[in-house]
Formats: sequence, C-alpha cells, structure tokens
Amino acid sequence: MLKYSNGFTRLWPTVGLVCGYALAFYLEAQVIRLGVPVGVTYAIWAGSGIVLVAVAGKVLFADAVNGLTLAGIGLIVAGVLVVQVSTSLAH
Repeated sequence: MLKYSNGFTRLWPTVGLVCGYALAFYLEAQVIRLGVPVGVTYAIWAGSGIVLVAVAGKVLFADAVNGLTLAGIGLIVAGVLVVQVSTSLAH
C-alpha cells in the first residue's frame, strides 16, 4: 500500500497502509503477550516482512529478483531461524 499511497497523497491506499500497520503491531503485541520473547517475535516479524515485501514487489510491480536477492533473503530466513533456535535452547 505504501507504493500505491504515492507519498501519502492518495487517501484510500494511505488508510489501507495505516490499518495494515495497526493490525501488524496488534498481532505482534498479542504474540508477545503469549510469552514469546520480544527478540524472537521481532526477528520473525521483520524477517517475514522482508520476504513478503520482496515477493509482493516481484508479483505486483515486476521488481527485479536475481540470485543475489534470493541469497540475501535466504540469509535473513537463516538468521531468524538461528535466533529462534538459540532462544529455544536458552529456555
């Protein structure tokens, strides 16, 4: 929605963007409330957001995705997994 909002100059895409962010923060707060550590929650939220935005950019806007981009996404996913495993081992 950020791209469609055209720098927050278009009302409905901006409303959709704000609602999406509000929903994301609400859901993240609920996960933290369930007892998932903040670091793990944020790592998963940020990592999945990067992957989903990259996929959406490719599908919706024909953004370039090459091997280096995919490798970077893979490293992000691997980093999230390492944080998750290290937190699980600590408990």
